[in-house]
Amino acid sequence: MLRFLSTKGGVAPVDFETAVLQGYAADGGLFVPEAIPRVAPEKLQQWSGLNFEDLAFEILSLFIDRSIISADELKLLLHNSFKTFEHPQVVPVVPLGIRRGLHVMELFHGPTLSFKDMAMGFLVNCVDFFLQKKDSQVSLLVATTGDTGPAAAHASAGKQTIDCWVLYPRGMISEEQERQMTTLEAPNVHAVRVNGCPNGGDDLDLVITQMFADEGLKKRLQLSSVNSINWCRVMVQTVHYFFGYFRVVDTVGERIVFSVPSGAFGNLFGGYLARMMGLPVETFVCANNDNATLHRVFSSGKFTKKDLKQTVSSAIDIVIPYNFWRYLYFASGCDHNKIRQWMSDFQDHGGVQLDPHTAGEVKKGFTSASINDEQTISTMATVYKNYGGYLLDPHAAVAVAAVGKLSSEFSPDTKVVCLATAHPAKFPVAIRKALALDGPLPEGAKHKSIEAAKDLFQRCRSYDCTQLTHALHHAMESVAKMRTM
Repeated sequence: MLRFLSTKGGVAPVDFETAVLQGYAADGGLFVPEAIPRVAPEKLQQWSGLNFEDLAFEILSLFIDRSIISADELKLLLHNSFKTFEHPQVVPVVPLGIRRGLHVMELFHGPTLSFKDMAMGFLVNCVDFFLQKKDSQVSLLVATTGDTGPAAAHASAGKQTIDCWVLYPRGMISEEQERQMTTLEAPNVHAVRVNGCPNGGDDLDLVITQMFADEGLKKRLQLSSVNSINWCRVMVQTVHYFFGYFRVVDTVGERIVFSVPSGAFGNLFGGYLARMMGLPVETFVCANNDNATLHRVFSSGKFTKKDLKQTVSSAIDIVIPYNFWRYLYFASGCDHNKIRQWMSDFQDHGGVQLDPHTAGEVKKGFTSASINDEQTISTMATVYKNYGGYLLDPHAAVAVAAVGKLSSEFSPDTKVVCLATAHPAKFPVAIRKALALDGPLPEGAKHKSIEAAKDLFQRCRSYDCTQLTHALHHAMESVAKMRTM
């Protein structure tokens, strides 16, 4: 049976079910597999013609023991997770004529129009599956700067085993994203708007981390998390890399490039994991906005945070990319001691200087760029005007702009896939700015679910970040108590 370890090495290995339900490891580390499964070239060839669900079944079966979830149960969980996607391919790949061989992989055809739906539905369905077997319940605690919250809320809605608490910083997500949470009529979903978050989602992540570190509170509230720190999320996010690869190559074995708009490093870690499994990826482009924590570490070996900058690509406005600790774990040679020390130094001093060997390992197979708002908006405008009215959301534009900035690093005939992580309808302000519009938005910038939410009541709790912890404890305990009455 494949087991899962903490990056800090302070707890005994656990099975897949435990890793999913705990979210964070008890020592504050992140779960990683004790060994990464390898996929032979012959197997890649066999997989190349599979549809998305069948491919997901093959890949996830490498990580999930049949004694935990049987083959039939896994197939049903996957079907239920992707049956609501609007596109028959789940994640279509479309060519973009800016550069020869450039493609966009659309990850936004799920119920909340975001790539977060790719893994969130499956993760929440797994949590529900495990809890039903135990006749148990949990409180899911989620922090969001845009798309994670709506995806978690919609995936959790109506599930009797789950109370989902979604925290978001006021004014730092779009109204469309907020309404996806606050107009959801589900008694087990609780949206919490938090005022006064100078560091955005990182302030909320700190509150959640502290709550999980309180073992008494964690047990009393049956806390779990479906943020990108949950192993299941990054595991599922390997699938779209395999699927996108098979859609664009002429021959299996050809090496390509993926450009990924990056904030917390969860999606990009899924790509790294896919490459470690055997997917032929030449390079990953880590596309940052002005919050360039990841760009700094790839460029200089310094893992440091700076003050948050609000940008038009708000979902990647993150200065502490928690999933990068997973990558550092493997880049350091799976050295628990280094990870423990670095995490402590980062928390105490706001930064870490990696040792020369690890700094060198970190850069292998990665390049990076930081894209500002002007470049983001300009890229959206250029693509729309010159390539058939195709609309990029601001995050996809960051990925496309990064490819342009780094194009000299790739061979001209290299195929490049940029990840489009959200539907443009979630960002009308950015669309208007890019297209210089005063009048109606183009049809491509609209979606029926976004339009429908404009006419619905909103429901949420609201509190100040400096006093959030006590108020949140009280609210969660009250709701948990009501469930038992």
